[in-house]
Amino acid sequence: MSIRAIFFDLFETLITEFADGKRISNRQYDYMRLLGLSHADFKLEWHKHHDARMRGEFATFPEVIQAMVTSRSLLVDEKNIDSLYQDRVQEKQMPFKQIHSEVLEMLRDLKNNSFRIGLISNCTEEEVRGWRDSALGEYFDDVIFSYQVGMCKPDKDIYTLACNRLSVGPDECIFVGDGGSDELPGAAAAGLHVVHAVWFHSSIKSDFMKIDSPSKLIAAIEQMQQLAERDTDSTTPA
Repeated sequence: MSIRAIFFDLFETLITEFADGKRISNRQYDYMRLLGLSHADFKLEWHKHHDARMRGEFATFPEVIQAMVTSRSLLVDEKNIDSLYQDRVQEKQMPFKQIHSEVLEMLRDLKNNSFRIGLISNCTEEEVRGWRDSALGEYFDDVIFSYQVGMCKPDKDIYTLACNRLSVGPDECIFVGDGGSDELPGAAAAGLHVVHAVWFHSSIKSDFMKIDSPSKLIAAIEQMQQLAERDTDSTTPA
């Protein structure tokens, strides 16, 4: 086995919305005042619309909110929806302005070792506004935002698409992620090798190889290649 490409998740893998166990945005949205929804009801509707949001079935955040309040037969001032939208855009830009130096060093090391680098992110348009101007973009050969391609992790097709766009086979790739959205078993089912990144948090459990620092990824890749070569040698007829 020869690894040629590394695919990354975005949130809680390359960037994080948390510091010292708390959200860096310190967000406090008054959903009852703005939308007529309790916080619990907002979370319920938000979850119901999750997959459709990730697949880009709603073009914008305001469209999602409008669908949510309509499902509850609520009439809401568009100014209130726009206020939420603008606050969310600002909130989601914050992690892109606080990228950890170890993450950038990891990406530089991968480039220096001639690996191709791709991104597979479940996201909506307002969540990745900060990507274009961030320090991450220059290291990536291809970027897949789920809302742009109409599919999301853990669907096998999104991993297959990522491999095809970098002209590599699944067995030539490693997917690195924190494990949200069942992305790790999804990647494995698509034939990719998997590394579970636990450097930002370790609350998600898995049986995949874990690394607790971006600086350890190169060594993990080498270890995976050695294990695969050993397995190949043991099954090759003498």
